[in-house]
Amino acid sequence: MELSFAAATDVGRQRNHNEDNFLIDKKLRLFMVADGMGGHAAGEVASSIAVHEIRDAINNNRDLIDRYRVDHPGVQAYEILQVLEHAVQAACGAVHSRAQAEPDKRGMGTTATVLLVAGNGDHLRGFIAHVGDSRVYLARQNQCHVLTEDHSLMNELVRRGKLNREQIESSPYKQYKNAVTRAVGVYGSVEVDTFDFDILPGDRFLICSDGMYAYVDEGELPKQLADGDIKEVPKRLVDTANKGGGHDNITAVVLRVSESSGAEATPRSTDVSLKLEVLKGMQMFRYLAYKELVQVAAIAEMQELRKDEPVFQEGQPGDAMYVVTSGSVRLLSGEKIVAELGRGQHFGEMALVDRSTRSLSAIASEASRLVVVNRKDFYELIKREPASAVKMLWAFVQVLGQRLRKTNADLSEALHGDKRGLETEKENKSQD
Repeated sequence: MELSFAAATDVGRQRNHNEDNFLIDKKLRLFMVADGMGGHAAGEVASSIAVHEIRDAINNNRDLIDRYRVDHPGVQAYEILQVLEHAVQAACGAVHSRAQAEPDKRGMGTTATVLLVAGNGDHLRGFIAHVGDSRVYLARQNQCHVLTEDHSLMNELVRRGKLNREQIESSPYKQYKNAVTRAVGVYGSVEVDTFDFDILPGDRFLICSDGMYAYVDEGELPKQLADGDIKEVPKRLVDTANKGGGHDNITAVVLRVSESSGAEATPRSTDVSLKLEVLKGMQMFRYLAYKELVQVAAIAEMQELRKDEPVFQEGQPGDAMYVVTSGSVRLLSGEKIVAELGRGQHFGEMALVDRSTRSLSAIASEASRLVVVNRKDFYELIKREPASAVKMLWAFVQVLGQRLRKTNADLSEALHGDKRGLETEKENKSQD
């Protein structure tokens, strides 16, 4: 897969100077936007320091990044994420030190939204590090998805259920709605959001400041990112923002991933799409946003089975959940077939929350493919993403509740059936 990219920035219609900065490093395949704040040109200084410090820190680990290969042993994805987090922390320290040394720049800070593309050929992976309220948009299969969470007061109030977005304008918080709750450089360190995901042929990305996305029509964005010469795309987006009012500095970095050109890309692209499709259909993941679903898909693996090959045996320790994507799997208690599962059906999910042994055996009834989520990887994900964990565990409780009610109903029916049988037997005896 080939990458093409372009960027544009503008002061907007209501500001005197541009405190946004962006950086593209073609060799590193690194793309970032920083939106500075602080007044007296301090914001411009903060954002400039940040993008260059981040680039330098990542470049110092270039050998590690170059050795990363998707689905191959060696450098692991978490190592790349650590590089990005440390890079943002280095920038945070540099901005903060500069502010402490120059009194007129005290309190300056900046957002930092970073996308790094790693891997080779048609096997690419995206790595994001994010602080503040700039954004990464992904346009995939004619749909638009926000891959970052705004670290803003408004978003925090909405997330905690204090207000909905419609109430913000009439609330006492209106004047602070654009205030960020995290920024690079205000303090010596900062909490950084990081995650990684599969990149597919045809993906389009927009990395932008809030002065840009305030005027983005998410329904139109996939078409806007795909149409025409890529060099003109960010310019058109900036023009749209200025025509809409240009209330802030405007920055847009656009990245296109070419359509698949090799035979190897098709199976992998199909696998990634398939993982997202089957996971989305599971009740356990019903409340997850697209970004959160992508994170689950990133830890899922594909497993191929021959006919009559066992997935696991009754009595074995459970350590993974499985979803059938093709073929079928039979569940057995001893030699008795309990259920036959086909495409989209799942089993073994209790292993994600406890270490009990398997109560049934699972065997492929035909050549089959499964999506596998391992407990260890699942635990690491929910530790990193508490909001996603709450959604998944809430859905999991609902599933268990439904099963408990069904079990109670079946038990009640069985007991009533036995009672009716006894009454019939008594009646027959009395008639005799």
